[in-house]
Amino acid sequence: MEHGFSWFGGLGLPDTIATSALVATILVAFAALVHRRLATTEAALLPDDGLTARGVAEVFTEAMSGLAESVLGHGAEKYVPLLATFFIFILLSNLIGLVPGFVPPTSSFSVTFALGLISFLVYHVAGVQAHGFGYVKQFLGSVIFLAPLMLVVELFSHAFRPISLGIRLFANMFADHQVVSIFIEKTRLVVPIAFYALGAFVCVIQAFVFTMLSAIYIALAVSHDH
Repeated sequence: MEHGFSWFGGLGLPDTIATSALVATILVAFAALVHRRLATTEAALLPDDGLTARGVAEVFTEAMSGLAESVLGHGAEKYVPLLATFFIFILLSNLIGLVPGFVPPTSSFSVTFALGLISFLVYHVAGVQAHGFGYVKQFLGSVIFLAPLMLVVELFSHAFRPISLGIRLFANMFADHQVVSIFIEKTRLVVPIAFYALGAFVCVIQAFVFTMLSAIYIALAVSHDH
C-alpha cells in the first residue's frame, strides 16, 4: 500500500524484497521462541496458561493438520510443514501491507510467482515419490489413442499452474491494498476502519486459497485413482 514513504527507503533494496526479509525474520523469531519454550520435556508436557506463542502455534498447527488431512487423507502429515509455511508467510505478507510504510511482498508478481513455482515443484516431486515412473501415466489419460493429445494438454495445464497461482494471489492483493489505500486517503475514521477490516479478511482468504490449491495439487499428484 502506498503511503508516500517507506521504512526501507534508505536500504537500496526493492520494498517487496526488504519486507519479505522482515516477514521471514518475524516467522523465524516466533519459531525460535516456541522452540525455546519446548526445550525441556517437562515444559513440553505442561500446557501454558493464557495466550502464549506456544498456544498460538499449537492451535495453528492443529488447524493446518486438519486441512491437510481433509484434502490429502493418509500421509498428510508430511506436507503440513509446507502448507503451514505457505499460509503463515502469505498471511503475514498480506497483513503487513496494511501497516503504513510497508509494501506487501504479495503485491509483487515476482514473489507470488516464486511461491507458485515452489508449490509446482513440490507436488511434482510428491507425485514421483508416490508413483515413481508411473507418475507419467497421469499425463496420458485413460484412452490409449488419445495419449499424445492428452500429454500436450496436461503439460500446458501443469505449466500454467504456477503462473495461475502467482497471478491470482498478486492480482487480488494488489487490488485489495490499492482499494484500501484510496479509501483511507479520502475518508477519516469510521470508513477506514471498515476497509481495514475488509482488507484483513481478504488477506486471510487469499492465504487460505493459495494453501488449499497447493494441497489439492499435491493430492492429485499422489492419488492412486488415475
